[in-house]
Amino acid sequence: MVRNESVARIVMFLCFGTAILSLAVHWQITKTQAQFEQPASAAGSPPESTSTARGAFTPPNQPNHQQPVQRSSVPYISGAVSHNSAGATDLSPKVRSLFSGQRQNSPGLSSQNSSQTEVVVNLSDRRTYVYNRGEVIASYPIAIGKEGWETPTGSFRVTDMEHYPIWQHPITGKVFPSGADSPLGERWIGFWSDGRNEIGFHGTPDTHLLGAAISHGCLRMRNEDVRLLYEQVDIGTLVSVRD
Repeated sequence: MVRNESVARIVMFLCFGTAILSLAVHWQITKTQAQFEQPASAAGSPPESTSTARGAFTPPNQPNHQQPVQRSSVPYISGAVSHNSAGATDLSPKVRSLFSGQRQNSPGLSSQNSSQTEVVVNLSDRRTYVYNRGEVIASYPIAIGKEGWETPTGSFRVTDMEHYPIWQHPITGKVFPSGADSPLGERWIGFWSDGRNEIGFHGTPDTHLLGAAISHGCLRMRNEDVRLLYEQVDIGTLVSVRD
């Protein structure tokens, strides 16, 4: 009888010991997995974007500078994008295509053309007028900035011109290839920047929205119209935006 009780105690101690050992092993495994998962999740977090957003205008309740900023053209080399579009297509990092035609500022012809040509944007009429030596030579319908994202008014200069710009959505990060169906259309003509956001003329596939206040500050045009405007202006051309 005494022997049976001793055997029972030994078996009970063995059971308790096995259970405690199992718990200790399970705790150690869980702790090790947590240590490996923490750096992996931190490494997978995308870095915060600090790039320029094309077509995104800072709302009136935020500080901004409405003077155009001279900037150099940087080709699109990495995954970071810089410029974007207008309206539901406005807003992202500097996108430059290696195959896009950049209009360079040549001292001779460029300064001569820019001094003879002026672009006047009438926001009320939803139209852009091109003047040469004081006479209207062209007029184009446009879409303008919506409420809260109004197109800035004042006198500016064309600072940035680009063929077939690429656009990256500032929120989703999706990159839209260049072309007629791109949110930026076939041409980009920038005239306003606060160092982070840019505003300008660009094409759009959504021609049914012309005449509406729909963008985030940019001036949308038909692709055929923005191609013509691109040939009528140059770096330094005066752009007057009026209510």
